[in-house]
Amino acid sequence: MYAVVTAATVLGVQAILVRVEAFVSGGLPNFTVVGLPGAAVQESRERVRAALKQLGLPLAPSRIVVNLAPADVRKQGPAFDLPIALAVLAADRHLPAAALERVMAVGELALDGAIRTVPGAVSVGALAAEAGLQLVTSPVNALEAAIVPGVDVVGAATLGDAVAHLRGIRRLTRVTAAAPVQGGTDGLQRAAESDDSDGLDLADVKGHSAAKRLLEVAAAGRHNLLFTGPPGAGKTMLASRLPGLLPPLTVTEALEVSRVRSSAGLTVGGGLDLRPPFRRPHHSGTEAGIIGGGSVPRPGEASLAHNGVLFLDELPEFSRSVLEALRQPLEAGTVVVSRAHGAVTLPARIQLIAARNPCPCGRLHDESGEGCQCSPEQLRRYQRRVSAPLLDRIDLRMTLPRLTDDELLAAPFGESSAGVRRRVTAARVRMLERQGCVNAELSGGMLRLHAAPEPSAEPVLRALVERLELSARGFDRLLRVARTVADLAGSRAIGPTHLSEAAAYRGP
Repeated sequence: MYAVVTAATVLGVQAILVRVEAFVSGGLPNFTVVGLPGAAVQESRERVRAALKQLGLPLAPSRIVVNLAPADVRKQGPAFDLPIALAVLAADRHLPAAALERVMAVGELALDGAIRTVPGAVSVGALAAEAGLQLVTSPVNALEAAIVPGVDVVGAATLGDAVAHLRGIRRLTRVTAAAPVQGGTDGLQRAAESDDSDGLDLADVKGHSAAKRLLEVAAAGRHNLLFTGPPGAGKTMLASRLPGLLPPLTVTEALEVSRVRSSAGLTVGGGLDLRPPFRRPHHSGTEAGIIGGGSVPRPGEASLAHNGVLFLDELPEFSRSVLEALRQPLEAGTVVVSRAHGAVTLPARIQLIAARNPCPCGRLHDESGEGCQCSPEQLRRYQRRVSAPLLDRIDLRMTLPRLTDDELLAAPFGESSAGVRRRVTAARVRMLERQGCVNAELSGGMLRLHAAPEPSAEPVLRALVERLELSARGFDRLLRVARTVADLAGSRAIGPTHLSEAAAYRGP
C-alpha cells in the first residue's frame, strides 16, 4: 500500500516542502529511506521502529520504502521521524490515508514514542500557513509556530496523541499565541514607553556627553558605530546601553527575528518578542559561527542579530576573514553561503556597534600612567587589522578619552535611557512615515529626495567634501547621518548645523 504525508526541511532559515511517500509491500523484510537523506534521517528507521512498538503497532515483516521528495534536495536532521511514522502507518492501513491529506508533520521521535522539538518551527509554521495545512508537531514547537499569523497548529506530546488526533478519536486543541502588542507607528510610540533596558540605564554613565549624543544618533537612524579609546574609558559600558534606547520591532521584523532564532535551534514561544536582538560574540569566534555557514549552512551571530545590534568588542582581535566577510551584510543586509549543492541566503540586516583600543597596549594618546609602549611596527600591524573598506561602512566614529579625576568624582549622572528612547522613537516614526525605512538604509534616488540639504547648507557641504576627502560612499553616509540629526531636531530640511554635527562624527 502507498501513503503520503507532507513534511518540511529548513535550509538556512527557509522552509521547503517535502513529500514523505511510504510504500509497504510483500517481500524480504527491509526498511529503506531514499531521497538524499542525511545520517540523522537514515537513523530515523530505528527510532520509528521503537516508537511504533511502544504504540502497540509494531511493523510487520515486509518491505518498506520511504521516499523524500524532491529527491535532489539534501534532507538533514531528525524532523522527519514523525512524518515517516505517520506515512508508514497509513501505508500499512493503521491510519486512514485521507486523514493525512491536509496535514504537515514535523518532529523527532524518542524511543518511547514521545515527540521532541526540532529547529525551524517558525519557518515551518509559515510554510504550513501558506500551504493551508494543519501542522502537527511537539507542544514546544507548536508554541513557536503559533506566532505565525493564520497558522493552524496542534501540539502532540506523543506519537499516540498524533495518531488519535488523525483518527478523530481524541482531537488536539489548536495552539494560539498571544497577540502582538503594537502595530504601525502609533503602536511604535506606545510600546516605546515600556522599559526593556534590562536594568542598564544610560543615566549610570558619568560624563561622555558627546558619546551619549552619538549613541542617540546611532539608535535613531540605525547607523553603524565605532568607539576608539583606552581601557576603562567606557566604550563597552556605553555600547551595552544601546538596547535601552532602541524602539521596539514591528510585527514583521519580530517575525523575521523569530524565524532566524528558531532555525538556529533557539527556543521561541509565548508570543512575539518585540525587543531588537543584541548579540555580543567573543573575538575568538570562527567565520561560520559569526557570519554563518558550515557544511549544513546555519545562521551565525550576524543573522541572529538581524533587525538588531551586533556588538564586536575588541574589534581588531577578530580574525581578518570575519571582519572582511562582514562587508556583505553591512552593505546588502544578507549573507550568501555558497556550497557545492547550492547557495543559501541568510538574513543579516544588522547595526554594527564596535569598540577598539587605539593600539595593542591601549595607552596611545593616554596622558595617564606610563604611556604607550608599542613600537611603530606593532602600531601599524594593529591598525591594519581593520581595513579601510570596512571602516568606510561605519557611519559614526568617535575617540573616547578616559574620564579625568574631576569628571569621575564630580560629574553628574545624565539623562535616563527612557528619556532618550522617546526622542529616538519620535525620530524613527518621522523616518518611517516619510520614506518607509530608517535613514541608514536610504540609497540612490531616495537619498537624493529625502536627504538633500537646503540651499543655505550647500556651501557647508562643499567645504566638508573638500576637507574630509570623502569617497562616494562616505558622501552618502554623511548625508544619511545629517538626515538623522535633522530628524532628532524635528527639522524637515537638512541645515548647516546638521551637516556640521554629522561631519564631527566621522572620527579617525
